[in-house]
Amino acid sequence: MPGQLREIRRRIRSVQSTAKITHAMELVAASKMRRAQQNAIAGRPYAEKMRFVLADLAETIPLIDPDELDPLLRTRPEKRAVELVLVTPDRGLSGGLPATLNRRAAQFILEQADVPVRVIAVGKKGRDFMRRTGQNVVAEFIAIGDYPGYEDVRPIAQIAAEDFVEGRADEVVILYARFVNTVVQRPEIFRLLPVEPPQDKSTNRIDYIYEPGRAEVLAELLPRYIERQVYDAVLEAIASEQSARMVAMRNATDNANELIRDLTLVYNKARQESITSELLDITGGVEALRT
Repeated sequence: MPGQLREIRRRIRSVQSTAKITHAMELVAASKMRRAQQNAIAGRPYAEKMRFVLADLAETIPLIDPDELDPLLRTRPEKRAVELVLVTPDRGLSGGLPATLNRRAAQFILEQADVPVRVIAVGKKGRDFMRRTGQNVVAEFIAIGDYPGYEDVRPIAQIAAEDFVEGRADEVVILYARFVNTVVQRPEIFRLLPVEPPQDKSTNRIDYIYEPGRAEVLAELLPRYIERQVYDAVLEAIASEQSARMVAMRNATDNANELIRDLTLVYNKARQESITSELLDITGGVEALRT
């Protein structure tokens, strides 16, 4: 019995240590999630103004000779290759988020039928999955950090744009986890290239004058627009990752605390049985001496 009690105490101490670790990780993830949200919110005014300007410049597109149209706007009649920018976490302990993103990526690849898919993997979880399943990973970006700057993400957009312009891909899509709220992170996929200018009817009320010209400004804005789209997707993905990790660590802490309560109950019962057994032995010894 003493050996059993020592084993239960050892298990209780072990689970208590685990609960402390998971609680600390929950607090760290919550802090990182808030900062990732702040970064995403801080960039929204710039992104909104960029979409507004691009929507206004889109009126120029029908007036441009198709042969002189910017390559980033050209839609190809036939898809001979598709490029997928897959944004996933670098680390685990974030619940089912990596698996959900990988399943959505696998589904997208199957939907392409006979069209080959090139993959730009942003994050270890997606890269490892694509390698295990034998996909064509043409570029990878690992350990970009919890607080990436614009310049850290810019090469991703540049590679995607270069592959599209040079004909290695006829369409580029990006898949990431969109942050909805603390407990909901939704996989989202949208077309990055060719660029489809947003529709904003409010631009029709104002006739802007662009220097040196609308076509020149459009050509300069398009690469920045693509970079911004990728940057926003990465920020959303980081906020989703930290949120999923916070929830997973909170659940782990709750489960550990529940296990501690169960083990404590078992320990108290075993200790009570041990004391009762010792009292019975003492009582039996006393009765034996009396006789």
